[in-house]
Amino acid sequence: MSTTAIIVLVVVIVVLAAAAAAARPYLRSRQLRNRFGPEYDHLMRNKGDRREAERELEDRQRRHDKFELKPLTAESREGYLRDWTWAQEQFVDSPRGAVRRADELVGQIMRERGYPVEGTEQQIADLSVEHASVLNHYRTAHAISSRGDEDPPSTEDLRNAMRHYRTLVEDLLDHATTERSK
Repeated sequence: MSTTAIIVLVVVIVVLAAAAAAARPYLRSRQLRNRFGPEYDHLMRNKGDRREAERELEDRQRRHDKFELKPLTAESREGYLRDWTWAQEQFVDSPRGAVRRADELVGQIMRERGYPVEGTEQQIADLSVEHASVLNHYRTAHAISSRGDEDPPSTEDLRNAMRHYRTLVEDLLDHATTERSK
């Protein structure tokens, strides 16, 4: 091999290595955006820094990987569906109580599946790995349900909270029986 051929080969290898290094952050961002969907955009808005937001998403994934999640039994799933139906029926007589029950139901489903239940923000972070598409529903519903007496939610607000909780509960129950246990 001539000296010129060796130089050309080395230059090509260096250019390819540089291109691969330059593409890595883009590919990482694309993978995280595909994995976390709207949660990726939410964190980008809140953090204002792509690397910080992506680091948090990767931390969430690592934490989630340590969970020993298990599917719900058919009986358990049916029980949660009955509880959800009951909560909806109670809305007429006690809108705030029904919304509180819906929030409690989310925690119970998570706990039975094997998620740690350490407060709403951590629950949202933990759910983001597999349920990112419905997290804004959870945020909205929880914000309404946790409003205190100084700014009580209207009946319409509570109705909207129930609609948001329904989206989350349905997603949790659908995934809970279709996912394989780890």
